[in-house]
Amino acid sequence: MALSVFVGWLFCFLAVSQVGARERVLFNDDWRFALGHASDRDADMGHAKGYFSYLAKTGYGDGPADPVFDDRHWRKVDLPHDWAVEMDFDPTASFSHGFKKVGPGFPENCIGWYRKRFTVSEVDFGKRIFIEFDGIYRNAAVFVNGFFVGQEPSGFVSQRYDITEYLKYGDENVLSVRADASTEEGWYYEGAGIYRHVYLLKTDSLRVARYGTFVKTSVEGGRAHIKVETTVENDGRELAEFKLQHAILDANGREVAKVAVAESLKLEAGENLVRDDELFLSRPKLWDLDTPYLYTLKTRLVDSTGVTVDEYDTTFGVREIRFDPNKGFFLNGRSVKLKGSNNHHDHAGVGAALPDSLKEFRIRKLKEMGSNAYRVSHHHASPALLEICDRMGMLVIDETRLMGINEYHFDQLEHLIKRGRNHPSIIMWSIGNEEWAIEGNIFGARITTRMQDFAKRLDPTRPTTAAISGGWGGTSTTVEAMGVNYIRHGDVDRQHAEFPDQIILGTEETTTQQTRGIYVENAKLAHQPPIEDGSSGGNAELGWRFYAERDYTAGVFFWTGFDYRGEPTPYEWPAVLSQFGILDNCGFPKDGYFYLKSWWSDEPELHIFPHWNWPDRMGETIEVRAHSNCEEVELFLNGESLGRKTMVKNDRLAWDVVYDPGELKAVGFRKGKATLEKVIRTTGTAVAYELDAERSEIFANGEDVSVVTMRILDAAGDVVPTADDLARFEIEGPGRIIGVGNGNPSSLEADRFVPSVESFDLGEWDAPAPWDEPKPLRFEAVFDAPNLKVGQSGRLYLNVIGRDQVVHLNGEALPEGTEFALANLSLKPEGNMLTIDAQPFEEWGAKERVAKLKPAFVGVFTPAEGYRRKAFNGLAQVIVQSSGEAGEIVLRAVGELETATVRIKAKEH
Repeated sequence: MALSVFVGWLFCFLAVSQVGARERVLFNDDWRFALGHASDRDADMGHAKGYFSYLAKTGYGDGPADPVFDDRHWRKVDLPHDWAVEMDFDPTASFSHGFKKVGPGFPENCIGWYRKRFTVSEVDFGKRIFIEFDGIYRNAAVFVNGFFVGQEPSGFVSQRYDITEYLKYGDENVLSVRADASTEEGWYYEGAGIYRHVYLLKTDSLRVARYGTFVKTSVEGGRAHIKVETTVENDGRELAEFKLQHAILDANGREVAKVAVAESLKLEAGENLVRDDELFLSRPKLWDLDTPYLYTLKTRLVDSTGVTVDEYDTTFGVREIRFDPNKGFFLNGRSVKLKGSNNHHDHAGVGAALPDSLKEFRIRKLKEMGSNAYRVSHHHASPALLEICDRMGMLVIDETRLMGINEYHFDQLEHLIKRGRNHPSIIMWSIGNEEWAIEGNIFGARITTRMQDFAKRLDPTRPTTAAISGGWGGTSTTVEAMGVNYIRHGDVDRQHAEFPDQIILGTEETTTQQTRGIYVENAKLAHQPPIEDGSSGGNAELGWRFYAERDYTAGVFFWTGFDYRGEPTPYEWPAVLSQFGILDNCGFPKDGYFYLKSWWSDEPELHIFPHWNWPDRMGETIEVRAHSNCEEVELFLNGESLGRKTMVKNDRLAWDVVYDPGELKAVGFRKGKATLEKVIRTTGTAVAYELDAERSEIFANGEDVSVVTMRILDAAGDVVPTADDLARFEIEGPGRIIGVGNGNPSSLEADRFVPSVESFDLGEWDAPAPWDEPKPLRFEAVFDAPNLKVGQSGRLYLNVIGRDQVVHLNGEALPEGTEFALANLSLKPEGNMLTIDAQPFEEWGAKERVAKLKPAFVGVFTPAEGYRRKAFNGLAQVIVQSSGEAGEIVLRAVGELETATVRIKAKEH
């Protein structure tokens, strides 16, 4: 019997080793969350109050870092999660971060605690186990079972920690994270919390290192030359002998090339090995903007017994990039002008915690405009964003957070490059942005050179840039690619003449700043009409013409693609959003979007503005503009022609029109024939809501989203361009609302509606010391029943303080259990008596745990209010997410107008 059990166990072990040697599990679900406190240790739930702190003794994590800590009353959350977006607005809060009550001045909202309970199978004993965080904002301390495993000060650098020796195999483990958003890392909204994905990684001791492959491609004569640099590490205790194999799979999973190292490789314990190999690919499919074809490099490590101990996948694309100082950027041998935008990482409703499909939505909106490039501003991109750009054909400049020459700076830069250098979408590294203290002097020149040299050692295939605004003459003299932040700040032509071998591109340029749908300024509400001379000078039309006319420039990245929270220049409170975006923070296009689409996209385009609802301007002259790539445009008012005009390339058209309500119609002509028509009408009053789901089908995986637009319509079915009607949203089926927005820069409405929890301890617990003489334990507490409001509920929580525990409430024994709904208990309004009697535990560790417990406490739960939002200039947005089950999701908009309904199918993946 013992032999058969052993053989069965051995077979199971070998099967797991071969098939599941590397396993990466998404760890986003079933977390608990609560706010702590940045300066009050009691309010931080007792963290770091012990005689020995977690920094003094290993395994001494206390408060929520202690696995014994009771978090049953904490709020349940799934990741990604941003607690800052859930906070109220406050005029004393940070201007640059959108006036949310987080950061300086709000210590009670600056600490977020996350806890997750999980089990690791006994079968996994012997593997190396890691926890990986794609991003936590910020200064995050991570604990496993009370052990402090590491801390990362930056909110944008991915973290990985080996937790192997801290785990209980076959038993429950507790992962705790303390995020501290007290200090701002940037000057824009950054969010707070675990706002990117988390993974549990299991590997063999012999494995491909983290970011351990570097794939370089070139194409000649119809054949791709694939160079692979592989780093293997032996994290075991003995010499490892193995063979290295590479195979390339096409997009359908078919093997199209392979190489196997004939000889066995040997690697001593604790050592790394770096090896270069080559593969060739006949008739490769190139990664390009419209055909972003991706291959997978599958790297295997096979031990001396023939067992695959590690399998590591690298997604890559076959493409060639080249920057010419006189001719610009080339992709796969053809000239491509970079038509880009800068973007921060927040969105309406969800803050920084964007589901992957919402990131995809944003990239899709930019590509529909004709944009082909994306500058990540001003931090490391999320891994998910880079994967989406790879898949959708969007070129990327990825940027490190801070310039400098020491370990703090170089570690972040190394992480940025090693993590990203296999992404075909990335074409350039940015080592800094607007470093005003150094960019115009010798310090900037020196630091740039040092960082650039470091970057080149890690990745010689891509150029480096630094974005420079007011200080030319320092960094601009040594940087490989001169990043021009705003043409008004320097003489670009002179820079090209003086540094003819330097790449030049516009890393930031002014858009036509505007509040969507606004044409007359209302400064009190921060409502801004299109500005001819923006905050940093000029507008999108001037900026695009400048770069389009100069072949030596690689292209331009406008500031910004989307409006973002914070930096509401030129306004102050109550403005909480920037207005630099080509689209607002929901992704609704502004008028400038159509200018760029006209000249960036090959699709025919015709757009006229402003709207035609001006009851107070009867008889006044209003300028009507047209953005179009048609050769000619003719404008009509109520059927009467106001003239046909010829469109000059990269320009716009305008007519002075005496206001008369009715219909404005523009007709676009190409080669003398009418090809496009655009109509706007004076609308009636609002009568109905309309809901339109951007995706009518989503995956039932608990993550996928559909972005729903709410429109306010008149009786004729036209959008009322000035409507601000309020709607309440009701949802049924396997879906949930995770955020709402409307693009109004001064809206102080809630983005999210979340439940809240309050708790209070019962009695005083004088726990015996583990070394005390054993004697019966008794705990007593007198308490008043909480005064619950309509909709609130309460629960009584108990902990086991000893053996044979018996609990009485008001003289009556409670049934076995540790959690009771207050509604099911016989409570008096005042003077309830709770007693707990037990015999002391015998095991020393159990006695220690008892000293840390609260014997009894009460939690009061307030459910989330229903979602609601006003329209802004006729539009609002609702983000609907799958809850994980298949079925039909039904969303309704209800209120004083006619109800609207939209149905979304959640289907099995």
